[in-house]
Amino acid sequence: MELNLKGKRVLVTGGSKGIGRACAEAFAAEGAQVKVASRSLTPGPNAMAVDLSQRGAPEKLAQWAGDLDILVNNAGAIPGGDLLKVDEETWRRAWDLKVFGYINLTRAVYARMKEKRRGVIINIIGSAGERFNAAYVAGSTGNAGLMAFTRALGGASHADGIRVAGINPGPTATDRLITLYKQMAQSKLGDAARYEELFKDMPFGRPGAAEEIAWAAVFLASERSAYTSGVILTIDGGASARG
Repeated sequence: MELNLKGKRVLVTGGSKGIGRACAEAFAAEGAQVKVASRSLTPGPNAMAVDLSQRGAPEKLAQWAGDLDILVNNAGAIPGGDLLKVDEETWRRAWDLKVFGYINLTRAVYARMKEKRRGVIINIIGSAGERFNAAYVAGSTGNAGLMAFTRALGGASHADGIRVAGINPGPTATDRLITLYKQMAQSKLGDAARYEELFKDMPFGRPGAAEEIAWAAVFLASERSAYTSGVILTIDGGASARG
């Protein structure tokens, strides 16, 4: 299927690894002009090292990226823990990056898109925003907020010629998840190498692949999905549908 993304200007945050890197590679495979941002990147003409939790950083990134056709917000990981384990400093630091990082960068990019009356913003959020988990209270609450932000903005953005949509990945086979499951396997099974045995209760017996999330983002950003805005696509193998 031709997605007509050749030459489109795309910015992906958190683009150095995991879902962000898969998104950058998927857009590039479609002929898009891709720029990436991450705290751990080597700066270059198409890469910027930036900490989006810092005041003014989203605006600086938007200025560096220039006119964009597509923004993929992906930077940030919120730590686990229940209400008594996640202190205020940890909670605020995590939200400054993921929640306010998404909001502030979207505001800066949206303003430029509005001037040209075109653009697409894809927010990679997380299924904890709909499957509430007290043991991941900061993440569930933050993701739910970003879901509301996406729906609220995407429900009105058509007036500015802009589409806004989100993706809620379930457990995805990123380096972070594999490391976590190796630790769990070492603790539960006495052998970190047996981590894949812990996948058996997941849908289809495995976590999602980063590429499966990335190609969904590419489709949502394309003209083939031109009437899609204000919605969240959940990609978790059906886990959320089980309630």
